Amino acid sequence: NGIIKKAMEIAILCEAEVSLVIFSSTDKIAEFHSHSLLNSLNRYQGLTGKKLWDAKHQYLHEEIARVKKENDSMELELKHLRGEDLTSLNPKELYAVELALDNGITKVGAKQMHIRDRMEENDMAMEEENRVLAFKLQQLMDANARDLKHGYQQKSEGYPSQMPFTFRVQPTQPNLQDNK
Repeated sequence: NGIIKKAMEIAILCEAEVSLVIFSSTDKIAEFHSHSLLNSLNRYQGLTGKKLWDAKHQYLHEEIARVKKENDSMELELKHLRGEDLTSLNPKELYAVELALDNGITKVGAKQMHIRDRMEENDMAMEEENRVLAFKLQQLMDANARDLKHGYQQKSEGYPSQMPFTFRVQPTQPNLQDNK
């Protein structure tokens, strides 16, 4: 802690930019930075000419900055499309937002019409299939009715009765005669 106090004193008394990082043998770390570590490292690199970052890291750093800037720009554009923070726009930018919204409305309307047309086509196909199936059902029912009316007796003549004497009534049975 003593060395960190001395680094703080130097930063204050000498108005110096101080960065101190201490690694112990037990893998503990202690650090003090009077300014941002990244700024201190960049300043060190600029003053000494030593490259702390290789080209790959520098490229990644620049790429991250570019993506952040692009993301911020897209978030602002999205706010404008939602109708937020429009007071900062000039008339030309407002016109561009209006065109983008009009194009969006046109595309949504076209998509709705496409979906509606497909639904109507599906409805018509289902109605046609329903008519065909109803016609086939009616034909089958008519054929079954004809078979029952005409064909049942003919079909049964070819087969011996399963119960030949069950329903034959003898007129001499006492229970069928009138009680006198």
